[in-house]
Amino acid sequence: MLVVVAAAAAVVVVVVVVVVVVVVVVVVVVVVVVVVVVVVVVVVVVVVAAAAVAVAVAVAVAVAVVVAVVVVIV
Repeated sequence: MLVVVAAAAAVVVVVVVVVVVVVVVVVVVVVVVVVVVVVVVVVVVVVVAAAAVAVAVAVAVAVAVVVAVVVVIV
């Protein structure tokens, strides 16, 4: 009888350990996915900001060229 109880207890312990390991793995995977998503969002924001700066610089240069041409003509 004690052998059966001990075996049942061992099975319960193994099941609990497996469940804990699975939960830890799921949490780690979720954390990794969240970190990857955050990194992708940051990269996209940086690229969009860089593009905005490039467009602003191009517009400023174009305006400066037009102003210079108008000044030379006048």
